Amino acid sequence: MGTAREEMGRVKVLLFVFNLSFWLAGLAVIAFGLWLRFGGVMAEFASDKKPPEYFFIGLYVLVGAGALMTMVGFFGCCGAARESQFLLGAFFACLLVIFAAEVTAGVFAFIGKKVAIQEVQKIYEDIYDEYMKNPGKVNRTIYHYHLALQCCGKDNMEQQMGLPCPENIQMPKNCLVEIQNVLDANLHLLGIVGIAIAGITIFGMIFSMVLCCAIRNTREMI
Repeated sequence: MGTAREEMGRVKVLLFVFNLSFWLAGLAVIAFGLWLRFGGVMAEFASDKKPPEYFFIGLYVLVGAGALMTMVGFFGCCGAARESQFLLGAFFACLLVIFAAEVTAGVFAFIGKKVAIQEVQKIYEDIYDEYMKNPGKVNRTIYHYHLALQCCGKDNMEQQMGLPCPENIQMPKNCLVEIQNVLDANLHLLGIVGIAIAGITIFGMIFSMVLCCAIRNTREMI
């Protein structure tokens, strides 16, 4: 009886520590997702009339899972404190949903990388072609892309053709290549974060099931 209570107490402490870490990780995931969505290079493409949907689908899944992570700690903490099998079961179910979402976001980022890159490159090419037809109309738009990517045009020699390029660029870079480099790095990071959070949720599910079984065994012994 005493041993079972002591073991359950240790599991409760571990679950509390996990929930605190999980809550902080959820905030970090939300911040990371919002930074990718609204900060830096991707913010320029997001503000366009045809944003890269494929990239943002995986990003929205990640942010949604991060928001859910910040809320499920309530079920875990309350379930552990009240020794409630129902709340622990709800906590387990939420972790299972988060696990599926994070794995989806991670796999989405790795497998869909090529499609996402092609999609963003197509957006730039459309803006580039529109600029060549009517320079005054999209001059500011294409300049923002060049400034964010620190590139100029689709060919290294096109800086001399009157394109609005950022200042202080000594060697103009191909924007299509830069788009590939930036998205490749961001999607790789997105995939790693998704898979890492999915791995963390496995420990939470294990802790919740162990505590749930310990509560059941303790009550059966009473």
